[in-house]
Amino acid sequence: MPGNEAGKVGFGQDLIWRLESVAFAGFIGLMRLIGLEAASNLGGWLLRTLGPRVSTHRIVMRNLRIAFPDMDATERERLARDQWEQTGRTFAETAVMDQLTPASGRIDIVGAERLEAIRLGGRPVVFVSGHMANIETMAAVLVASGVPVQVTYRAANNPYVDAQIRAARARYGVKLFAPKGGDGARELLAGMGRGESVALMNDQKFSEGPEVSFFAQPVNAAPGPTRLALRFGTVIQPMSVVRLPGVRFRVTAHEPIEVVSTGDRQADIARGVQAITTFIEDRVREHPVDWFWVHRRWPDRVYAALASDRSASSRA
Repeated sequence: MPGNEAGKVGFGQDLIWRLESVAFAGFIGLMRLIGLEAASNLGGWLLRTLGPRVSTHRIVMRNLRIAFPDMDATERERLARDQWEQTGRTFAETAVMDQLTPASGRIDIVGAERLEAIRLGGRPVVFVSGHMANIETMAAVLVASGVPVQVTYRAANNPYVDAQIRAARARYGVKLFAPKGGDGARELLAGMGRGESVALMNDQKFSEGPEVSFFAQPVNAAPGPTRLALRFGTVIQPMSVVRLPGVRFRVTAHEPIEVVSTGDRQADIARGVQAITTFIEDRVREHPVDWFWVHRRWPDRVYAALASDRSASSRA
């Protein structure tokens, strides 16, 4: 059983996982059969149609109200539908990512000279980004650049599905690493000690870490990327992905973030975390339709305040 999970779950749970795995394999097979553009179009149509009807749509709308309080309600609703289409396209494209590499001609790379300098320099860096457009294209660009890098990800709860995800990504050369606890952190450190860079997503809810500002609201953000940069005396290399018409993408390696060590470690980490968070906010503001709006990014108190404001407005 993948991930050595056999002794940790009962027969019923294992059966459910296996059935889910069969369904997922069927989906992968269908997407590969119909091809990249048809798969992208189908996935986009399905979620644009179904997304607004599921309970998660309420999270999307709340997030949009927090981020864009002055946006017209009609415009927020349009943006919500558009982001569902983007999410559906990305999900379907995952099955055929071996057809979405730089060699396919579908990815424009901006700042390729920065990636080349990293490759030639031999010093590891900390790549950071957010869940924007199809983030798999960013991984594909890093692999094609020749930079030794560990692409970290959160493993799927279903180990059989997770094995299929890893196999799908391996088709275009990505070797994934899912760090867990202290052992995972030690493996990351060991990799960077060998000169391997690491790529991390830094825009999801984090219950600990420094409190920083994101769309003028407080969030806790993961300090890991900044800590790694400080430990190895290296830079944080921000990356972004933008979806273009015709199942095309633009991947950009932006100006590096220099993390300065002043002797006040906690303050240094907080500044680095805010710099990363500001970078992600700027990219979301530029292309809001590309961001993954379906997760609860802000702490519960921000959502509670939003509900309270709405209730007060309805009584006025």
